[in-house]
Amino acid sequence: MKTILSSKVSDGSLVIVDELKALEPKAKILKAMIDKNGWSSPLFIGGEALDQNFCKASKNLPYVNVLPQQGANVLSILKCKTLVLTKDAVHHLEARLG
Repeated sequence: MKTILSSKVSDGSLVIVDELKALEPKAKILKAMIDKNGWSSPLFIGGEALDQNFCKASKNLPYVNVLPQQGANVLSILKCKTLVLTKDAVHHLEARLG
């Protein structure tokens, strides 16, 4: 996992955000944010509990995946083109990987 995360950092496809929140469960709004940031096939890894509006919005976008920090796994990270982590997820991964 450390190697994959290092690879994402070196090729500029790892993004860290404060939180994953959506005011409304609208796929159109989430898609606009993804397009604006130039993220391709993103995997969002959030904190322990995920925002339900964000999760609902992502379900209608076939190329977008969302996982809680406990669900972070090598295969999902390998499949995505852009990895978006919350600060909580980063702290969890640091502790998990030692």
